[in-house]
Amino acid sequence: MTRTEDALKTAIDALEEKKGEQIKVIDISKISVMADYFVIASGKNLNQIKAMADEVEEKLSKEGIEPRQIEGANSSGWILMDYRDFIIHIFNEDMRLYYDIERIWSDGIPVDINK
Repeated sequence: MTRTEDALKTAIDALEEKKGEQIKVIDISKISVMADYFVIASGKNLNQIKAMADEVEEKLSKEGIEPRQIEGANSSGWILMDYRDFIIHIFNEDMRLYYDIERIWSDGIPVDINK
């Protein structure tokens, strides 16, 4: 596994640990220069969304991986965590439906996270 794949696994495990729902990974490396992967997950409420983001940040930090930027942590219903090679989007259910990133980035390749 590459360092990016290891970090993705750590992030996904952290999201699952905090009961993240509908976790998806999309490989966008062939269609965008901003990152190689998008990770998309949902939480039921603002507290859960923040807990998910905090858990990801803590677990990746223990591996020496720090975010370039984190946005939306206040009360937006969407937290974006930019880790250079991958970007994590954590939404509440309404915001995820509204922005529909999976549809917008449908040219990307879905990644099976259950491998």
